[in-house]
Amino acid sequence: MNQANTGPAAGVAPPRVRTAGELAQEAVGFDNSTPMARAVEHQLLVRQGRRFGARLPRPDGTRVMVVANQKGGVGKTTTTVNMAAALAQHGLRVLVIDLDPQGNASTALSVDHHRGTLSSYDVLVEGTPLADVVQAHPDIPGLFVAPATIDLAGAEIELVSVVARESRLRKAIAAHPLVNNGGEDRFDYVLVDCPPSLGLLTLNALVAGAEMLIPIQAEYYALEGLGQLIETVEMVRTHLNQDLEVSTILITMYDSRTNLAAGVAAEVREHFRDQVLKTLIPRSVRVSEAPSYGQSVMTYDPGSPGALSYLEAARELAIRGAGTHVEGS
Repeated sequence: MNQANTGPAAGVAPPRVRTAGELAQEAVGFDNSTPMARAVEHQLLVRQGRRFGARLPRPDGTRVMVVANQKGGVGKTTTTVNMAAALAQHGLRVLVIDLDPQGNASTALSVDHHRGTLSSYDVLVEGTPLADVVQAHPDIPGLFVAPATIDLAGAEIELVSVVARESRLRKAIAAHPLVNNGGEDRFDYVLVDCPPSLGLLTLNALVAGAEMLIPIQAEYYALEGLGQLIETVEMVRTHLNQDLEVSTILITMYDSRTNLAAGVAAEVREHFRDQVLKTLIPRSVRVSEAPSYGQSVMTYDPGSPGALSYLEAARELAIRGAGTHVEGS
């Protein structure tokens, strides 16, 4: 009995093995099936200066979002800079307006904000066009910053006698040539970082914005402060800006090991339902370290849990505001 011929058939060439050089020229495909794979992908793309993942959908017009919470230490500035960086890394054009006299957002986004630099103070008090104070981020294409200087600390006193003082920022944003101009170079998002108070600077932001993004820390006292903030928003809606709405609430500094964090998150979701993003921002040392190096965590440690969480939160925010279609998906 003849044995079956297990070798290559006569006249048939063996399969050709591709060389390493040929493989290197092909389009790179990433395995997104695990968190570790997504982290590695993000790190590689950031280091190569490439955009992360599919481009997110552009909103129909510029979304002006106020990031505010009168309670300090809830991750307000951290949320502003990292959401802005994440949106820009997804191919969108973002302007951050720093209204906090401490200038922490300006520091984290690595733009000049020493005394004498044109800043948001000049926009509010001197009437300088917003376009004149905006600086481009040095490393992230599509990300721009209107910095804050220490001069802003006296702005509330200087604005007391100014006519229509609460609408100065609104007029400045509306007059910027890249806001709602319909062109490809327009800003998709304007994120306004507010000081941890409900003074005239925050009031200017609330009058200027159509949407509000509230970061809330997963602890009990944060709930009490949130109630006061919502009351202020309702007053602004009634008297100064009827278009303002709380569109987004983001739970920050979430510690999954504690029952308290889970309880606070559940209570926030029960009261605000669809306004609360599904993504939770975990407590992260890397997120806290990044500003001391003049960076957001998106570039400081792009594979960290904090960076990946902000990426997912930015994606959720963009999709909520522009339907469910994602370019490239």
